[in-house]
Amino acid sequence: MQYKVLFIFVSLHHKIIIIMNTDNVKSQMRKGILEYCILLILNRRKAYANDIIQLLQEARLIVVEGTLYPLLTRLKNMDLLTYQWIESNQGPPRKYYELTSNGELFLVELEQAWREITETISHIKEL
Repeated sequence: MQYKVLFIFVSLHHKIIIIMNTDNVKSQMRKGILEYCILLILNRRKAYANDIIQLLQEARLIVVEGTLYPLLTRLKNMDLLTYQWIESNQGPPRKYYELTSNGELFLVELEQAWREITETISHIKEL
């Protein structure tokens, strides 16, 4: 486990030391972009949960079913996704997810937000 120590000076004679777990920060950052990544995947094609997990893992964004299914359900309840059952040659029918028109519009907004965030970070790194 990696730790980073930050110093915050409260006055000339006192300081508070805050220890942050960098693994936790990275985990929070991944959670923050997970929804965006799922919508990007589904914008390109219909996919079932295992496809989505595999594509995220290929991109080194590790996600387990216990995280993905509640998120897919939430996105569906928000009318950003829909699904259809498709017969499979390898077992029972599979639930394939795809973006709704609302999901496509939401993705456009997320893409703009992502551009703004990356521009902000790039600007700050160059200061």
